[in-house]
Amino acid sequence: MLGNFSYKNATKLYFGEDSLDYLNEELPKYGKNVVLIYGGGSIKKNGIYDSVIAILKANGKNIVEDGGVMPNPTADKLREGVKIAKAHNADLLLAVGGGSCCDYAKAVSVSVHCDEDPWDKYFACFEEPDCEIVPVGCILTMAGTGSEMNGGSVITNHDTRQKIGHVFGDEVMPKFSILNPRFTMSLPKRQMVAGIYDIFNHICEQYFSGEDDNVSDYLAEALMKSVIRNSLIAIENPEDYEARSNIMWAATWALNTLISRGKTTDWMVHMLGQAAGAYTDATHGMTLSAVSLPYYKHIMPYGLQKFKRFATEIWGVGAEGKTDEEIASAGLLEMEQWMRKIGVAMHLSELGATEDMIEGIADATFILDGGYKVLDRAEVVQILKESL
Repeated sequence: MLGNFSYKNATKLYFGEDSLDYLNEELPKYGKNVVLIYGGGSIKKNGIYDSVIAILKANGKNIVEDGGVMPNPTADKLREGVKIAKAHNADLLLAVGGGSCCDYAKAVSVSVHCDEDPWDKYFACFEEPDCEIVPVGCILTMAGTGSEMNGGSVITNHDTRQKIGHVFGDEVMPKFSILNPRFTMSLPKRQMVAGIYDIFNHICEQYFSGEDDNVSDYLAEALMKSVIRNSLIAIENPEDYEARSNIMWAATWALNTLISRGKTTDWMVHMLGQAAGAYTDATHGMTLSAVSLPYYKHIMPYGLQKFKRFATEIWGVGAEGKTDEEIASAGLLEMEQWMRKIGVAMHLSELGATEDMIEGIADATFILDGGYKVLDRAEVVQILKESL
């Protein structure tokens, strides 16, 4: 039975090759002081920075830059960004980059006017903002996280060796996001592939829960098929605009909360991957790919009918002459072959994890109860060892 739910998405999207032009429509809605947030400087090499600066200046904005946002934004960087935004009396935080920049901007947005330490309040204690929130806008340069249309923010604390996500409410979602698939084409192939797997796993986290004949699952299956098809095109030709467009659009719909409505969701692959990421500082999508198969093989017996459906509907596994277990296992084998074909990490050891990290990663793994099996610590350790 479809569960009770509410649904709202507060973000306005502009999509396509001319989407940056619409920044001119959005900027007049906000005050004069803009904090321009970006990462390691690639936007200065590919020309996006110059285009954005020109539009900001044409709209009479006072600009301060907050660059150097790392792929896994840290608590220390967050505190630095809060100081910058506070000193500039920020009216708008404009994130230009991938999901990490968007996540970081949202974390800054709820922290500028907060008197408490943002890590302690939002990421250690999971409290909600009770202060003024600075609006966020996003100009996306990498497809994967879906951060452009949700309230999620993931921050890493190297001191505590934790990587924790907080999903804030509607008021923290970006007010607008600009998605130009051309902006994603300057990414190295490894980053593109990591983003593709991030998209796919976001869908899986919501799909592998519940047993009902749920509309959300049909939507999830369509998205998964699109990601698989277009990923194979994009790895052969990263300049294929149609494939990159479909991947970018699928990323947004994979995690704008739509396909989670009316059902429970799992998210244990993310809990395992994020804990590993806190120890290795590895690319997020690659930590997910490294732990996915051991986790899904472990929980498959507890959600056998959904894994069977996954095999037949997504991978076209034939059912004749096979048991349910054989069908489900064949589906995971097809998934593994696709993962190897696109080139994601298959083991945590590829990302710098070692045997002596396992206990610490296990301690840092949050155990959730939305999936088919609530893990105990021994099972977490076993899955992590199998992921090495």
